[in-house]
Amino acid sequence: MRVGFTCSKKVGNAVARNRAKRRLREIARLELPRCGIPGTDYVLIGRADITATRPFDQLRNELRTALGCDA
Repeated sequence: MRVGFTCSKKVGNAVARNRAKRRLREIARLELPRCGIPGTDYVLIGRADITATRPFDQLRNELRTALGCDA
């Protein structure tokens, strides 16, 4: 399974983009081994004013929902 992360300049300056990507990497590390489909490629996209500020548990739940793994 491969995972890609992207954040455009719309997310903010380099500090904000890096923070958003760190958060995306962590939720991917926690959820994809359990809920991801082997052999599938995933791309997580950081969004302005959402990825860096939304509570971590809520981001994690949204990824689980997107993967169809609500357990």
